[in-house]
Amino acid sequence: MRPDILNPLFAEVEALKGVGPALAKPLDRLGIARVLDLLFHVPSGWVDRWPRDELMQSDVGRTIAITLTPTDYRTSSSPRAPTRVVATDQHGNTVALVFFGGGSGRVRKLLPLNEPRRVSGRLDQYGQDLQIIHPEVGGEDGDFREREAIYPLTEGMTSRRLGALVEQALARAPDLPEWIEPSLKAQRDWPAWREAMTRLHADPADTVARARLAYDEVFANQLALSIVRADTRKRRGRALQGDGRLRDLLRLPYQLTGAQARSVREIEGDLAQSAPMLRLLQGDVGSGKTLVAAMALLIAVEAGAQAAMLAPTEILARQHYETLRRTLAGLPVEIAVLTGRDKGRAREATLMGLADGSIHILVGTHAIFQEAVSYRDLGLVVVDEQHRFGVAERMLLQAKGRTPPHLLAMTATPIPRTLTLALHGEMDQSRLDEMPPGREPVETRVLSEERVDEVINALGRHLSEGKQAYWVCPLVEESETSDLQAAEARAAALASRFGDRVGLVHGRMKGAEKDAVMARFSAGETGVLVATTVIEVGVDVPNATLIVIEHADRFGLAQLHQLRGRVGRGGGRSVCLLLRGGSLSETARARLALMRETNDGFRIAEEDLRLRGAGELLGTRQSGEAMFRLATPELLSELLPAATDDARLLIDRDGGLNGARGQAARIALYLFERDAGVALLRSG
Repeated sequence: MRPDILNPLFAEVEALKGVGPALAKPLDRLGIARVLDLLFHVPSGWVDRWPRDELMQSDVGRTIAITLTPTDYRTSSSPRAPTRVVATDQHGNTVALVFFGGGSGRVRKLLPLNEPRRVSGRLDQYGQDLQIIHPEVGGEDGDFREREAIYPLTEGMTSRRLGALVEQALARAPDLPEWIEPSLKAQRDWPAWREAMTRLHADPADTVARARLAYDEVFANQLALSIVRADTRKRRGRALQGDGRLRDLLRLPYQLTGAQARSVREIEGDLAQSAPMLRLLQGDVGSGKTLVAAMALLIAVEAGAQAAMLAPTEILARQHYETLRRTLAGLPVEIAVLTGRDKGRAREATLMGLADGSIHILVGTHAIFQEAVSYRDLGLVVVDEQHRFGVAERMLLQAKGRTPPHLLAMTATPIPRTLTLALHGEMDQSRLDEMPPGREPVETRVLSEERVDEVINALGRHLSEGKQAYWVCPLVEESETSDLQAAEARAAALASRFGDRVGLVHGRMKGAEKDAVMARFSAGETGVLVATTVIEVGVDVPNATLIVIEHADRFGLAQLHQLRGRVGRGGGRSVCLLLRGGSLSETARARLALMRETNDGFRIAEEDLRLRGAGELLGTRQSGEAMFRLATPELLSELLPAATDDARLLIDRDGGLNGARGQAARIALYLFERDAGVALLRSG
């Protein structure tokens, strides 16, 4: 149960004065549904108003606050013409206050002649005269804050309106007990939580308050991960000791790389312990994670247990199934596949095989942890594309074994070291940081999209040599509908040139349709696959040696790197063409330059974090993963080591969540919605 002290913060935003259905809509677009969300919607900047009692040329370009007396109105018969109010300061200097949008009556009411008013706005020069466009107007004495927060906004919301709601939210905020280790708090001179929150909204330049609040969020995250880790260590699973008999039968066409061999040894060591393994295998595109996973699956089968491999999509599950069947061909190992599409007798046969133990390895999507699926003896779960699954889903699958099964999570999205600790601090890490022999780096070129006709001609030559290609369509305003239109239009344009050699796959297609298009492409029946980003993960067609990415400047670095990894999988030269728009932001320019320069996914991930921020690192915000609302990448890097140490200190020395500081830390877990950790402690 959430502590009562936090109830005012978890109230719906409609509980605040003045928030009805009309205002709730723009707030919802900003992700603000509760009072707490308002507090965490921190300012993105601020405006400084310089208090003045005289108009001065040296203030042109600055926002000033000054008392002025209106002396004349200048209007025009045209309804589109602005209303000008001539006003003077106390020294007789004049300025024009300019209001666009008609309605001189409103302006006359706001600024009655010969009555002093406090006015604020940016002082500009127009010819020889000074002017302020659309000034804010207060009463005769009503002054403006010298520094006012500027908030991220949406249509139908102003910064001032949002600021007023934040003030109400701050008034509701309780004084919370302190969860930070006292000496650390004193050393950093950090204020209490409520004071820090008040200070940051009043002055967004307050770096001390911002660091305190970012620390709280990172600490709650690391504490939750420490609890999960401690809980896993405490649980008793079963040791899986393989005898090597199945691995000895494997006939691999090449040696494992040093990184693969090291990772297999680490996994083998973990499986031999009775505490369930919790390991993350990170490997760049093409570094050979699937083979490491196959070795882990074989160790489990050698030890007499069953193993399951979970993939995020149907396409990827079937691809893993085929890869494992090829790799393990000739071994006395029964492999089956189960997705939401499997129905009737085939599904029944698979369920029976799992229950009686005749199926050793199951590959599938979320379908593999539905209630109807029961295993005779599940000992190992391998989760591919770890970031697509929330913690709750992983726990569901772990509940399927007689004892908690070992868990190996894999990701082809290289994660910066900082974030690995923040997102997966409860896991041990293995990194595949070298490429198998024969993988040539993909040659990457950046071209202006005005040269698209040349690219289509080059594609024609590529197809005439019997090779295949991907054509990835742009993200249009994050809208699925317009993504689809862009993909359909491009597919139609290419089909008018290349006929039925063009296939199209997009996110709105049903699984069976998508699989059919992919199967035709895999079999070489189509030459070009036009796609939205559904091909980002795992699709493997060795004959595809060219990928064209339209509007590459709209993609994040990690996503571009994932897409580029679809080619270069069959040995020989592969090319990635990045088509860019005309006007590039500095960030987009830096991204494209880095893509051209390197194929190293780990370096790209570090840069992506620097350029984009932690919240968006994985391309889209993934459910169930740690996302930081207050900790910027810079603060995350700076505060993470102290937060991790502090969390471990609390668990190991300060009595866990039962001591005085632990009770306060429990509140932090609920406040930052990392309370899955509390539930674990209670259930464990």
